[in-house]
Amino acid sequence: MRTFVLLTILFFTSLGYTQNTGSIAGKLIDKEYNNEPLAFGNVLIKGTTTGTTSDIDGLYSFDNLSPGTYILVFSFVGYETQEITVEVVANKVTEVNVPMGASAASLDEVIITTTTRKESEAALLLDQKKAVEIKQSIGAQELSRKGVGDAGEAVSKISGISKQRGSSNVYVRGLGDRYQNTTMNNLSLPSTDVNKKNIDLDLFSTDVIENISVSKAYTPSFYGDFAAGNVNINSKEYTGKGFFNLSLGSGVNSNAIGEDFVRSEGTSYFGFYNRYDNNPFAIVLSHGVDPEASESQINFNGAVEGGYSFDFDEDTRLSFFATASFSNGSEYREGVARDFTNVLKVDYPNVSEYEYSTTTTALLNTTFKIDNYNKINFNSLFINSSGDEVGYYGTQGQGFNRDGIASVDPNDIGFYTMNVQFNQDRVHVNQILGNHKSVDETFELNWGFGYNKVFSNEPDRKRISLENYQFALDTDPNTNPVFYTNIPFDNQRFFQSIEDDEYNAFLNLEYNVSENVKLNFGYNGRTKERGFNSIRYGYDIVDRNATPILDVNNLNTIFNVNNINIPDGSGLYDVIVLNPINNDIGNTNRPGLPENTYKGKLNIHAGYINAELSVGDKWLFVPGIRLESFQQDITYDVINIRQDDPGFRSVYENLILPSLNIKYALTEDSNLRFAFSKTASLPEFKEVAPFVYEDVTVRYGGNPDLLGGVDGNGPTYSEIYNFDLKYEWFMSSGEIVSLGAFAKQINDPVNRVVAADATGTQRYFRTGESADVFGLELELRKNLTINENEDPVLAFGFNGSYTFTEQDLKDISGTFGTAFNRSTEELEGASKWVFNTDLSYSPTIKNFKPTATLVASYFSDRIYSLGSGSLGNIVEKSVPTLDFVFKSPITENLDLSISARNLLDPDVSLVREGTGSGDITISEYNMGVNLGMSLKYKF
Repeated sequence: MRTFVLLTILFFTSLGYTQNTGSIAGKLIDKEYNNEPLAFGNVLIKGTTTGTTSDIDGLYSFDNLSPGTYILVFSFVGYETQEITVEVVANKVTEVNVPMGASAASLDEVIITTTTRKESEAALLLDQKKAVEIKQSIGAQELSRKGVGDAGEAVSKISGISKQRGSSNVYVRGLGDRYQNTTMNNLSLPSTDVNKKNIDLDLFSTDVIENISVSKAYTPSFYGDFAAGNVNINSKEYTGKGFFNLSLGSGVNSNAIGEDFVRSEGTSYFGFYNRYDNNPFAIVLSHGVDPEASESQINFNGAVEGGYSFDFDEDTRLSFFATASFSNGSEYREGVARDFTNVLKVDYPNVSEYEYSTTTTALLNTTFKIDNYNKINFNSLFINSSGDEVGYYGTQGQGFNRDGIASVDPNDIGFYTMNVQFNQDRVHVNQILGNHKSVDETFELNWGFGYNKVFSNEPDRKRISLENYQFALDTDPNTNPVFYTNIPFDNQRFFQSIEDDEYNAFLNLEYNVSENVKLNFGYNGRTKERGFNSIRYGYDIVDRNATPILDVNNLNTIFNVNNINIPDGSGLYDVIVLNPINNDIGNTNRPGLPENTYKGKLNIHAGYINAELSVGDKWLFVPGIRLESFQQDITYDVINIRQDDPGFRSVYENLILPSLNIKYALTEDSNLRFAFSKTASLPEFKEVAPFVYEDVTVRYGGNPDLLGGVDGNGPTYSEIYNFDLKYEWFMSSGEIVSLGAFAKQINDPVNRVVAADATGTQRYFRTGESADVFGLELELRKNLTINENEDPVLAFGFNGSYTFTEQDLKDISGTFGTAFNRSTEELEGASKWVFNTDLSYSPTIKNFKPTATLVASYFSDRIYSLGSGSLGNIVEKSVPTLDFVFKSPITENLDLSISARNLLDPDVSLVREGTGSGDITISEYNMGVNLGMSLKYKF
């Protein structure tokens, strides 16, 4: 097709000749980007003001030139400028095709080389225009302009996508975590959270991101577990001669500054915990429960990055790129927290939470360009993420516990809980990738192999519960709080560990049968194993009335090894474990075994084929089919499960997944797209394993019935039918208008619902026969004013979506059960309205070009968890956000960034509807405004 376009240009150019003129035409080729066409390159006739730029296919031309000798100057920012002498002959077209490569002349130019083609907004819009499937991308250039700090925040700037403020949860087209996939360089990524399917995108700092694409329409190269979309992170690589950058920054949170911060004892400033090799029982004996004073609440971030390339000959290059970064943050939140399941069980009107978080990221990328047709790439990524949270629930003595104080009288106040927990996730991602082309470009082979290792730990969570806390606030030394002692585990230490191993691979062979026919044959697969265990040690208070709490901020005076009960009964407490090592030594004041364990294994293997069929200059048809097998096994040994439960589930399924993508080029700059596919949604380990995680006011648990029901004859996955229609108009470089419509039918959908039991645990159920999803999406990017170089000065961006969802509901019985008092409901996690907008101003001041950007977003109310019985849903209330980012060079090598995030500081709240006495807020807090400044120096 490209050859046809070039010949067409040559032909029509020749029509304009007179007997005394000739023409020059040709194509610019990008040697740094797999010999793809180089768009927007500059071509100038030396010694004149006559010039042009290459179009999106890399083509350029000069018409009506007098016969003679001309010198053409070919340039592109960061690429080697070339001068070529051309002889123009009357009545002829002289063809000059020019391969462009990286420049070694200037350090600044080399640095730009690494970003221009694959990180700029214009280049990504060009990629979107040429793509065979419906997708949207955001690159490092736009991320920098909007002050985006991580991948989670990045994808929320794409139409139809929202991110839960204060959480890592991302929603695509109103569908939550279980309906998405996340990949890096097209290889699957692991989850770091027992309650999530996908990896936390917040962990990926923009230092390691070249661009992020979200594919909302399915093609067979994606895993069949696809409904809302596939998020793919392309990591940075480097092709220049050498650079080194250093950046340092600081900031504050408006809520946290001035607070006396506390953190878990035993954790480090950099977010590491060094007691994993110690037995939990030894930790309980040797370390207390009180948090410890923390350092200053001034946030810090720093990063170094550098790269270098070795050229062996004109076409062979070995390149290295490495980056390492660290950031931390302190937040203080005040609000309310309640547990309203069947009734109001716990009420904390006054909550204070201190959270200290860290993220450490390191990436090494090595690229070996063997020649213009063969390249091998190796990526090694390490991420350490930690969250250290200290929460005081019921700080004003107004807390209430239905089971406390021997009464259900709401006037009985004083229930209080201290919760101190540290979570650490360590992710290791290793990938090797290859790209190989035949010399005539008939064949192209892409392959990749990856190994992921995850350690996700919650070590030594301390949870202490008191009654009569109001006595700690008075001045009477004769009245004091006492321990809440309904069961020994009301005062506890908790240890949880997850370890994941995953191997994954893909292989795609592209065969260009002819100019109009291309075939893709491929395979991808993954093998994932997870091991999980948790153990609790409870403090069984011997006599709470004889153990008054004189200082609620110094509980270590009670919970230390000297006060453990001994046979003569003189101690204050016993340490209880549920699962003893053996019955002979018992479960009191002895180490124990994990009380909950599960092992999960997932095998997915698939082959696929699709064809790209060009019909004329307008139509592109991409039919495809995928044959995928999946096997999922899980074995578990947990408490709170039916005695007759077998303790395992195992399923094996073969899926046939067809797809069709159609693109019609309405004009040279506009497309009309249609897509249809059949996909699936598979249960995750955390949805299936019946282990229950107990938060302070909520309990989460899995349901093994998702894998075939109690008898094994039920559905094991959700079958999904997807329809998409989209119009897109690429107005100019960096500008687009698009309008899309989509529809989905999800058979046997899964939702989170409160189970019908006394504990009020939220579990996962197949809540009905089907769910319908319909939606509209709009995107606009427009340069309102431009300068003499046609660069944007004032630019505006907007995207928004409307989504309608409806599912039928049915009563459920089995290992766990639930029931509904209504026949239909919206789908969990779906917001009707999602908006993102930004306004950027980039004037040119002398030799510098500062940029100021306002970024706003909004999502409307959405269901967090379905209500069961006569109760209404738990609803996450709408949240508007507004951020401001200013970036400017100070000198040629020094850049300044200033940011103000969450300027509106809205309430973040969950509301339980339909309680019988109106809606009740079960969680509400403000996150505060984050102010920050950083400096980046380019050596």
